[in-house]
Amino acid sequence: MAKVLVLYAHPRPDRSEINQPLFETAKGVQGVTAVDLYAEYPDFDIRVDVEQERLRTHDIIIFQHPFYWYSAPSIMKEWQDLVLEYGFAYGLHGKALVGKSFMNVTTAGAKPEAYSADGLNHSDIRSLLAPFEKTADLCEMRFLAPFVMFGAGRALEENRLNVHRNAYDDLLKAMVADRFDLEKAAKAKQISDVLDDFILKGEAV
Repeated sequence: MAKVLVLYAHPRPDRSEINQPLFETAKGVQGVTAVDLYAEYPDFDIRVDVEQERLRTHDIIIFQHPFYWYSAPSIMKEWQDLVLEYGFAYGLHGKALVGKSFMNVTTAGAKPEAYSADGLNHSDIRSLLAPFEKTADLCEMRFLAPFVMFGAGRALEENRLNVHRNAYDDLLKAMVADRFDLEKAAKAKQISDVLDDFILKGEAV
């Protein structure tokens, strides 16, 4: 069994149509620790010792967030700056995260075709998440392909929210049960909205 940590950041959860429901899904999965960073640290006074202990005691770390300006909301940058310090996360004696896995679970406003070499953003979304991937590399973690909902602004009217929530639930349960193929996920560009069977090890959840 794997222990999964979901660190959630949305500055306006009251206006969140997708991320807040996804976070509620994560909170309901046994074996997942779900933390709302803005709720826990409204003044950005992040308790480094608490966050480092969370990292020590979990196997898979997920940043769940909207894809704001090709990155994440500001508290996640503050969290990284303070928590992933030298001697803990990297450096000669900074080995606390070695061998753990990291993933972005995010929502993007544009359609999938916008995230391609010929699209609006001239790059796939994994490439645009390169700062997170390089952070994982520095900490000697395995970076997993992102789990993305594209066209998030139209998801409700297109009745896609429940499908995506169910897929997220499947993803988290597969991780906890150690039936998620980490090696294949690390090589993929992204994990589809509805999990493909090849991503799961054993029977579907």
